[in-house]
Amino acid sequence: MKKPTPRKKPAPKRKTKKKSSWLRNLLLTLGVLFVIFAIGYHYRDGLTYYLGFKTDKIIKEETEQKRLSDVRNFQILSKYKDKIVGIDVSEYQGNILWDSVKNIEGTFPIQFVILRSTAGNNRVDAKFHQNWKALKNQNMIRGAYHYYRPNENSLEQAELFIKTVKLKKGDLPPILDIEKLPKNQSIDSLKVGLKRWLKRVEQHYGEKPIIYSGESYYTDFLEEEFADYNFWIANYNFFVENIKDDWLMWQFTEKGSVSGIEGNVDVNIFNGNLQELKFQTIGN
Repeated sequence: MKKPTPRKKPAPKRKTKKKSSWLRNLLLTLGVLFVIFAIGYHYRDGLTYYLGFKTDKIIKEETEQKRLSDVRNFQILSKYKDKIVGIDVSEYQGNILWDSVKNIEGTFPIQFVILRSTAGNNRVDAKFHQNWKALKNQNMIRGAYHYYRPNENSLEQAELFIKTVKLKKGDLPPILDIEKLPKNQSIDSLKVGLKRWLKRVEQHYGEKPIIYSGESYYTDFLEEEFADYNFWIANYNFFVENIKDDWLMWQFTEKGSVSGIEGNVDVNIFNGNLQELKFQTIGN
């Protein structure tokens, strides 16, 4: 009988030293510091303005700290002092104290206001009539926009806007807000619906509507086929600071601060001076 071969003892496990993470932490810290420095340098003018080096304002640390987005707002608005600034609001801003609505960030005068009036084929903004009437007594140009729902009848949506919004001389032309893609129809069908809305509304008011959309939506679906319309473009990209020549208006932030309005407000720059803005209004 063969003797059983003895089993080899398993080799003892080597004790592995835990890799030190100090280098990784150091690199991470340096990366964060670099990003903070880069942002601070990029927005140095806005930061110095905000922190009081260019004004006599005293900023209380706890109650009046500005967010980084506010600094960007200062930077952009300061850059475009030769252009006209406005806001757009809806029922989401609640009850607005219009007599207090004068400036953005307490500095830049508001010269036009655009209200959401309707959405889809059955929705009237809960604050539209109240705000529309109140704006009549303010020294600001007013406008109204319709939020378009791609999956609802375009002509019904146009009729709702026409029924709701009574534009007067000096108001901005009607505005169509298109942001969503259709669920149960093609892009071509969507464009047909948009054209029907635009044509019906222009026929009623005698004014060519303005189209509002995000920049990517505009370039992907609207720019070529709707080139004969003026566009109001939304782009909140943190490092975008320039309004393009073919934009009538630029909504550059949704985080503006306006006295008389609680919470954040969309802020817009009109690509021109006050005379050019008035030229865009009905009857001019």
